[in-house]
Amino acid sequence: MMLSNMGLPAIWLIYAMVMGITVVAFWKLLPRAGVSRYWAVVAFAWPLSILLFWVVAFLPWPEDQKETPA
Repeated sequence: MMLSNMGLPAIWLIYAMVMGITVVAFWKLLPRAGVSRYWAVVAFAWPLSILLFWVVAFLPWPEDQKETPA
């Protein structure tokens, strides 16, 4: 297996890079959903990032609440 030859520091580096990308994505997404972008920090813990993803997916977005002109 490739990861067994890399060692523990490399695994943590990969984890940090993936979580960093996830936090940046949430940082850009959350304001569009009407949520404070500081909630993106929660995404550093992967179980919480999955939960945050589901919460944002089912929130009523500001564009959904706009009334259409008659």
